[in-house]
Amino acid sequence: MNFRVIKTIDGDTIEVTPNWNWSNQNGSVVRPLGYDTPEMGQPGYQTAKDKLARLVLGKYVELKDAVNITYGRLLCDVYYNGKKLADYFAEY
Repeated sequence: MNFRVIKTIDGDTIEVTPNWNWSNQNGSVVRPLGYDTPEMGQPGYQTAKDKLARLVLGKYVELKDAVNITYGRLLCDVYYNGKKLADYFAEY
């Protein structure tokens, strides 16, 4: 299913619509697997967040192979244009 990215929370967390539904839970926040960008207050945070926003904000992504839900975020592979989001962030 395709989901539209409505917000980039940081460089490795997005909010999507419609809500995802996995393992009898649902929500809108997604943590893509495969990369980990700097947290707020760390060097490179804004650069990573801006890169993610330029790439997917307002666009459609696919959510696949969910593994868990932590802190209300669905952990899964996120695909944009048929490519894992993590592949766009090889530097992390």
